Amino acid sequence: MSDAFDLDAPWQVHPSVSIRPERFGALLYHFGTRKLTFLKSPQLLDVVTHLGAQPSARAAIAAAGADDDRFGAALATLAAAQMICPRAAS
Repeated sequence: MSDAFDLDAPWQVHPSVSIRPERFGALLYHFGTRKLTFLKSPQLLDVVTHLGAQPSARAAIAAAGADDDRFGAALATLAAAQMICPRAAS
């Protein structure tokens, strides 16, 4: 994957990742890498859960009523940790 996160590409939660919603946001666990990630915002959880149903990460951010700048960086971090991954365009 390139260093730049493409907000206009389609993304999804990695198939090996389990999401456990919490009051503060969520816990993401990757069964392949055995990494645990904390989402420290319920709105970020909304963005992540919208990824698979939207044509792009930017559309998922908009669907959650969030800000591209703030949540784009968070999604880039999740992609680097393999919590989310690119998906084929539909």
